[in-house]
Amino acid sequence: MTHKQFLVGLVTVAVVALGIAAYFVFARSSAGEAASVTTAMTLVKDDHTLGSPNAPITVIEYAAPMCPHCAHFDRDVFPDFKHQYIDTGKVYFVFRVFPLGAPDVAVEAMARCLPKENYFPFMDMMYRNQSQWDPDGYIIPDIHAALVHMGAIAGMTSAQVDACISDQAVQQRIQQAANDAQSRYGVYQTPSFIINGRLENPTSLEEMKAILDPELAKK
Repeated sequence: MTHKQFLVGLVTVAVVALGIAAYFVFARSSAGEAASVTTAMTLVKDDHTLGSPNAPITVIEYAAPMCPHCAHFDRDVFPDFKHQYIDTGKVYFVFRVFPLGAPDVAVEAMARCLPKENYFPFMDMMYRNQSQWDPDGYIIPDIHAALVHMGAIAGMTSAQVDACISDQAVQQRIQQAANDAQSRYGVYQTPSFIINGRLENPTSLEEMKAILDPELAKK
């Protein structure tokens, strides 16, 4: 794949991000109302999950690899959240990408090409190294080369990276997940969390505990 072809591919998958950006204009005014609604949660076979599906609480995180707030949650909040709630059987955790830009789609496509057990480690690596590939806030002269470099760290060849990014079926699944996040749950920012069917936007472990612990007390 040439750089020109790669950029054309990014423009194609950017349709997802453009749709989401347009949705921001309409969603912010109703976000408070959306957060008060409980919606039936639907999981799909290609979701990436952690913990027991029999846990009393299900948490879906919608995040974007380019998002600095998502990187903060991954780095500074998630380890303790996982230790206290997922590893103890209290929470069944589901992670879905809600793309804010075309590189988010590319990263998710790359992650889905890896063995399933490598999905979360790859996402963690991308969050912790946003300065190496993320054009949102960093000067990245060649996004394609940057993604190929990150893929190489994960054991992928350049050809594998290009094949993953170009996979139309994967792009469609990513778009469907984003559309579902908007229409079903009212997601309008990242990270967002669907906790037993309710849209929440905690930014710290303390805020997460304030939501989860009262729910657990009811079980």
